[in-house]
Amino acid sequence: MTQPIPKALAARLARVKVFLCDVDGVLTDCSVFMDGRGEMKRFDIRDGLGLRLLQRCGIQVGWISGRTSPATTQRARDLKVDFLRQGGEDKVTVIERILSSQGWTWKNACFMGDDLLDLGAMKRAAAAFSVPEAIAEARAAADYVTRAPGGQGAVREAVTVILRAQNKWAPLLKEYLA
Repeated sequence: MTQPIPKALAARLARVKVFLCDVDGVLTDCSVFMDGRGEMKRFDIRDGLGLRLLQRCGIQVGWISGRTSPATTQRARDLKVDFLRQGGEDKVTVIERILSSQGWTWKNACFMGDDLLDLGAMKRAAAAFSVPEAIAEARAAADYVTRAPGGQGAVREAVTVILRAQNKWAPLLKEYLA
């Protein structure tokens, strides 16, 4: 269940063309399981469907992670994520390249984060989302803090908010109820 969407936030979300988010702590619960042969992460299936629904409604999806991970690469490939950037440069620089390549500005982007590396993107995006267990500064920078925790449906909640603000949720719901 989503919270009410303030009118000012809904107006900014109406212009969103790309949903960008951090991975660890947003799409996962921050856990990384290592056994000497590799790593495993747990991703929520509802988040995955939500991202595919965004794409179906014409909104592109990107994951920006400060950490390179084969598990993240595999899941992004499974979901046909439009933009995957891992490791290296700061997130603001990476996102500005993505936006520029598509002819977009920060007004067309929303960003979901949970930690220090995400604050610059959250500050610049048209709308910022965070998870309830994010650091205090990320929650303060967010326009919307999900009720669902990271890795447990938080992204799906954000997706629902975006699609409702763009009047795309009801048609999807109607289609699935048919």
